[in-house]
Amino acid sequence: MIEHLQIRKLTPHFGAEVIGLDLSVPMSSEDFQHIRNLFLEYQLLYFGQQQLSDSDHVRVGQQFGTLQVHVMNQYHANQHPELYRLSNIGADGKPNGQYPDKGTLAWHTDASWQALTGQATLIYCEIAPKQGGETHFCDTYGLYDRLSPDWKDRLQDKKAVHSLDFSRNRRHGHQPMTEDQRAAVPPVEHPIVRTHPDTNQKSLYLGDHAEYVKDVPYEEGRQWIDELNTIGAEDELVYRHQWSDHDFLVWDNRCLLHKVMEYDAATEKRVVRRCTVIDPRPPA
Repeated sequence: MIEHLQIRKLTPHFGAEVIGLDLSVPMSSEDFQHIRNLFLEYQLLYFGQQQLSDSDHVRVGQQFGTLQVHVMNQYHANQHPELYRLSNIGADGKPNGQYPDKGTLAWHTDASWQALTGQATLIYCEIAPKQGGETHFCDTYGLYDRLSPDWKDRLQDKKAVHSLDFSRNRRHGHQPMTEDQRAAVPPVEHPIVRTHPDTNQKSLYLGDHAEYVKDVPYEEGRQWIDELNTIGAEDELVYRHQWSDHDFLVWDNRCLLHKVMEYDAATEKRVVRRCTVIDPRPPA
């Protein structure tokens, strides 16, 4: 099976389409190792249209490692709490005009608000909007490489405090976390310059869950974070994915940021489900 794969680069810097693999068929350990090597090489893999049940989705994710059960349990999908489902379809089957999670509209990396952070995220598009709703991905290896010497010196050994409660209230304050949810995920600190545990490359590790910089005045640290997060808008560092029904993507949270673009939630249906693999190694 694996010998027949074709690889098409998505951008000069990162991302590849993997052609010729049916993920509904379980992979051998040897075949999966090849996919994992591609994942580390390209940071993002696009598998095109796949027919994946919830169980298939979980099975593929578990080959990468231990799956997160997200603390925001209102988004759990069916009988699989490992799946996080975002839908703007109401009980009547029509678009309800609401974004299910506005936090996804800002640059972020999944599970940075945990002590053990996101490794891979695997997302499946059930229903794609006809206009808008693309997901953009930004290469944070590239972000670090493009920092000025002054920024690199300033960030040396600095840590940012990441908080899901902060980002949730900031972007989706009309539906705050419960007391139990907040207690389950207290703020954590991570190095702003992170060394990837598998490739040994340095990346800029921030995103919308980062609230402040440790040992820097709060407002000054906020300015740092906001400025560094906006660097991700550079065209040459970004891949823009226009979704089609049944698309399946896998990406590396340790070296990519991502965000969703706006769409008309009152007229366009958008339903995706994802699982996030947790890296057992704390960021360093």
